Amino acid sequence: MNQHCTFSHSLARRWGNAPAWFGYCLVILAGLPSASAADPTNTSPAVGVRYQPPSSVVLRNAQVVVRAGQVLEQADVLIRDGKLASIGVDLDVPAGTESLDFSGRILYPAFVDPLVEMEGGTSTPVAGYWNAQVTPEYRLGERLVTDADKLQGLRQAGVGTALAAPQRGIVKGQSCIVSTGTQALSGRMLQSASFLHLQLYPHRRERGSYPTSPMGAVALVRQAFYDADWYAASQRAVKADARLPFPEHNDALEALGAALAGDQRVIIDGNNEMYAARADQLAREFSLQLVIRGSGREYRRLQDVAKMGRMWIVPVDFPAAPSLDTQAEIADTTLQTLMHWRLAPENPGRLESAGVPFVLTSDGLAKSADLLPNVRRAIKHGLSEATALRALTEGPAKLLKIDASVGTLEIGKFANLLVAAGPLFAEDTKLLETWVQGERDIWEDDLPLDPRGAWEIEDESVALAEFRLEISGTPKKLKAHLERPGKQDKPQKVELRKPTLSSYQFNAAFQTDALKLAEPTSYGSGLAQLSATVLDRSDVLQLQGTVVWPDGQRTHFSATKDAELQTDEGGEAPDESSEAEEASEDQSEEKSEEKSEEKSEEKSEEKSEEKSTPEFVACDVNFPLGAYGVTDLPAQVDWLVIRDATVWTSGPAGRLENADLLVHQGMIEAVGMDLPVPQGTVELSGQGWHVSPGIIDCHSHMATDGGVNESGQAVTAEVRISDFIDPADITIYRQLAGGVTTSNILHGSANPIGGQNQVIKLRWGASAEALKMDGAPAGIKFALGENVKQSNWSEPTNRYPQTRMGVEQLMRDRFEAALSYQQEHAEWRKTSGRLPPRRDLELDAIVEILEGERWIHCHSYRQDEILTMLRVLEDYQITIGSLQHILEGYKVADAMAKHGATGSTFSDWWAYKMEVFDAIPFNGALMHRAGVVVSFNSDDAELARHLNHEAAKAVKYGGLSPEEALKFVTLNPAKQLRIDAMVGSLEPGKQADFVIWNRSPLSTMSVCQQTWIDGRCYFDREEDVSRQQRDAELHRKLVQSAQGGGANSGSGSHREDPSTWWVRFDEFCHHGHHEHDHAHDHEH
Repeated sequence: MNQHCTFSHSLARRWGNAPAWFGYCLVILAGLPSASAADPTNTSPAVGVRYQPPSSVVLRNAQVVVRAGQVLEQADVLIRDGKLASIGVDLDVPAGTESLDFSGRILYPAFVDPLVEMEGGTSTPVAGYWNAQVTPEYRLGERLVTDADKLQGLRQAGVGTALAAPQRGIVKGQSCIVSTGTQALSGRMLQSASFLHLQLYPHRRERGSYPTSPMGAVALVRQAFYDADWYAASQRAVKADARLPFPEHNDALEALGAALAGDQRVIIDGNNEMYAARADQLAREFSLQLVIRGSGREYRRLQDVAKMGRMWIVPVDFPAAPSLDTQAEIADTTLQTLMHWRLAPENPGRLESAGVPFVLTSDGLAKSADLLPNVRRAIKHGLSEATALRALTEGPAKLLKIDASVGTLEIGKFANLLVAAGPLFAEDTKLLETWVQGERDIWEDDLPLDPRGAWEIEDESVALAEFRLEISGTPKKLKAHLERPGKQDKPQKVELRKPTLSSYQFNAAFQTDALKLAEPTSYGSGLAQLSATVLDRSDVLQLQGTVVWPDGQRTHFSATKDAELQTDEGGEAPDESSEAEEASEDQSEEKSEEKSEEKSEEKSEEKSEEKSTPEFVACDVNFPLGAYGVTDLPAQVDWLVIRDATVWTSGPAGRLENADLLVHQGMIEAVGMDLPVPQGTVELSGQGWHVSPGIIDCHSHMATDGGVNESGQAVTAEVRISDFIDPADITIYRQLAGGVTTSNILHGSANPIGGQNQVIKLRWGASAEALKMDGAPAGIKFALGENVKQSNWSEPTNRYPQTRMGVEQLMRDRFEAALSYQQEHAEWRKTSGRLPPRRDLELDAIVEILEGERWIHCHSYRQDEILTMLRVLEDYQITIGSLQHILEGYKVADAMAKHGATGSTFSDWWAYKMEVFDAIPFNGALMHRAGVVVSFNSDDAELARHLNHEAAKAVKYGGLSPEEALKFVTLNPAKQLRIDAMVGSLEPGKQADFVIWNRSPLSTMSVCQQTWIDGRCYFDREEDVSRQQRDAELHRKLVQSAQGGGANSGSGSHREDPSTWWVRFDEFCHHGHHEHDHAHDHEH
């Protein structure tokens, strides 16, 4: 649409009964300067007769909010050609300018939405990246599909400009900035390429190929950025030396180069507080200019969010109150769900208080129309009105770098404004109109005018000069007639047909014959159309309009409401007969609806009464949010001594009776009898207690939300469990209650060469980074057998390898590739005149294995495969870190001992699939007697809670001493993970990780009383009881509050949390430990 035509064309389109009024506007055009021959803003030639409606309008007498904190009273706003031409008091405007009285109205800048996902057409890249999920070259601005309904919904929500973001893929492509008006896209496109958009997980519908997990997605993104860096370096090298071979052209890598160089900013989806932290880490690795698309959960890790120093795009899609109509629903609703319902509206206010820069978006809302109501809800919960307005207008405009055009009401900017009936954030204020580039949308009439009464007419013709306009009826159903004094006090009445008042426009029709006009003044016989604008002057109402007569002639008239004929209410007394008639017409309809509505009305009244006085529940933010969460980490005791306990050292001292354990600042100071201690030492009586080292689980899959397996490829050495440590996993707390202090979080067994592991300490309440154990050597998961060859699956994958022979060959091939890769990089560093070698994250990890910097932990069962694996490694001078499961280890224990291999096995699991039919419960003891370092692991969230009982089975099956058996879950797994210099035994100089039991840790009657890590008590059974009582009481109060409803109930969200999409166990390892329901183990 031609921008010069936007205002009046919009009126003609939206004000249905406007032909007479529109013609009146055309008459005004005679006073305007002659229009230009063509629109100077586009290159399209005029076709036919040029369309030249008015190009300017002035909004009079409005309160104008220029920006937050800057307000003009009783100001005029001149709009010309879709822009703000002038703003001031009593403006002189060009002749022919349409004038609208906006007395009593408040004008605000239209909102700028910094993220709205929109549909775009698909395309096949000509020179794209090798993985279809990486499409940085995709420009939504070139393929944007106009969704008129979505645009109207945004306008109705007050949004005049939006960042249109692509929806699909991991590296999704580039967004564009558009106006939400009704013009053609060419007239609405403000920027065709803006941000680069990423998400750090594959969508569920796109998980048929690599990557199949969030771990794989992050690895893919990292590899793509390193490839883009290599691509740019190669281009520079060729430019410097034309003799070098030219690298393949790649549009995707070229597009990523702009982000790497800082020329394009990046928005990464932070689907929860952990995903946001991962986005920040990725941006720091590649020095990206990052903006984080928030989740509304930022309040959960507010300090971490503030430290990032990033700009946030924050949604207001607050959750609706959960359904709590039955006891079962109440029991199934987690405390975390209730706390998030209670705290989510506080998120923007908490961000403001913490000094975190943010803008607000409608992203995630079921309906765009919920944007303003939810912002009002945020204001009720602590967000200031000034910050709210900036976060909706000027803030996002600056973020999108379009603040020269939108975001405030200033001369030269687009006429993007909102018309409100009162203060924008007041609960009952209606958003009356939205103007976008001069186009007007009217959403609410909100007319306080009562037109009923008598109107004195002034007519430029003689036709209506003797008549008076009488309006009566009810506001919903007006009646009107023209009245002229007649003989013998019998006035002549001419009834008006279908009188209506809408958007300050009064419209009606009448038969000209009824006027009984003299022939010279006749305008033809038939129906005449009357249309007039109601003007609310300070002391009187006026009408100004036109009559279009049957013969096509137009005459102008005005009318003034006669104050003397008005009632006290400001208009003629209602016509009782007409109201009775209207009531009669409606009576039958009301009766028919009455019965059907009666029950629902009763129910709604009941609910209204129930929700009228909701209880406000004070609710502190803990972490992890919900049950058992903490507000602060446990304090580290400076000096601590446990007196007179039975101390199982798992070291050379063995088991000591009536001994003392002395701890200083998180480290073990001494173990012995009657230890002297400094003054001020905290003393605990250990009488009747048994103290052991913290339990170490050498094989676990808990505390990761990135998918345990990346099964999209046979070799995935590039993926890292460390990218997806989940500190909010309730399993951490549950395993603390079983005495576990350290755990090796492994990739699953879907690949011959899988992903990198992460050793963590179970520091409940700490961040993901704080869980990672400093000093623990790097590791990686390998796997043998049925899981990786996949040939016996019910639906074969056809993925290579399909045999055990192929597994062996694949491993050799990767080691050879790593050697070549290592050599290539070494030669490039020594010589010049070569293209720089590409960095390969997969081969980086395998090179670390070759160099002894990364330890292999290999899933294994059968003796033949075990021997094959050891021989392959010996060919490359590699010592394995541990053989996991190793259920036929007793058959090859001598070869394991000779190689230096360790074995982490199950205590007594066997015969759960064909390749473990030869497993025996004496396996651990037999390997131990052959000189192999043996541990018992869980490979399961529940089994890890009683690994002390698993260790006791080594006494039953093999006759080990209790002291030696306990080492199977303390010192020995520490040795397998190469962390035994720090943990695993209670010896001076080691970290103070220990467990207090009420009796021997190997007893089936033993109960963990306390679990300490680094000299901090992370689990205390007495405190656990009080936490359960605290959480149950808070749950009860929040249920009552949610059932009562009130201001806290949001409109709901369409947002999904991808951390809930992936299982948290190794689904490829069918040992039966995972048959219990994991779905209720995690609050998300």
